[in-house]
Amino acid sequence: MNDRGLHGERARCGVGPVRAAAELSIPMDAPTDVVRIENVTVRIGTRDVLRDVSWRVGAGEHWAILGRNGSGKTTLLKLIHGEVWPYGGRGRVEVLGQRLGACDLPVLRRSIGWVSAAVQQRLYRRQPVLDIVLSGRFATLGLWDQVSEDDRAAARAALSQVGCGHLEERPYAELSQGEQQRVLIARALVSRPALLMLDEPCAGLDFVAREEVLAAVARLAQDPGGPTILYVTHHPEEILPCFRRVLLIEGGRFVAQGDREDVLTGPVLSAAYGTPIQVDWLAGRPILTPVPSGT
Repeated sequence: MNDRGLHGERARCGVGPVRAAAELSIPMDAPTDVVRIENVTVRIGTRDVLRDVSWRVGAGEHWAILGRNGSGKTTLLKLIHGEVWPYGGRGRVEVLGQRLGACDLPVLRRSIGWVSAAVQQRLYRRQPVLDIVLSGRFATLGLWDQVSEDDRAAARAALSQVGCGHLEERPYAELSQGEQQRVLIARALVSRPALLMLDEPCAGLDFVAREEVLAAVARLAQDPGGPTILYVTHHPEEILPCFRRVLLIEGGRFVAQGDREDVLTGPVLSAAYGTPIQVDWLAGRPILTPVPSGT
């Protein structure tokens, strides 16, 4: 599915007409808030998945979003991406200085990179790695538009950022799970987004592969010209030192948010999870241990 003869269906990731990434840049004067959510409820069916939540992500901040399965973490990313909407039209959502509902959403999405299992499941897995990354340049599944040398250079640069430059000709399906995740991150980076959302990128990985992915994330966070990163997980030990801010979600509510030292504490986590928890730190990462009753 590339300019060498494989022209896939015009499968899109919820975006508008395919054009070169440079044509879709959003003119903004570096907004103070990358994300701003005020008093928003998200209802799916009859259930409030997010309940009257408010949150601000400042420019230059990297956040870890922590919570149990089903707590509302992925729904929050869908809200930011404009895939779900505030219930009843109440509240306010701004992303990169653009208010959702009053902006060109397909254009805005060009400035948001998103790595999720849903995207991975829809890829053409027999494609070469370079083509997988190039498809992120146009926000499509498969390549059917003309690819320039500038596009290829951008894809190779993104692969190098995550330590996968040597894999560009390999079929995506033949990579290890850890390599596949890093390629997906490169795919999200290729259009140089201002915001990068990583939805449990280490899910299902073994220890070595997980640490390789986390090392790639840490390098991205240290790049002064890189995107703001939102990292979703239900494993606290994945919260790297670069994530100075933490949002804790439980039952659709934002129960704590702020500096990691204030959120990742025994009392805060014990209250959120409903069981006594001890927090220790190893190499700047939190290690949680349940405290047996009676101790």
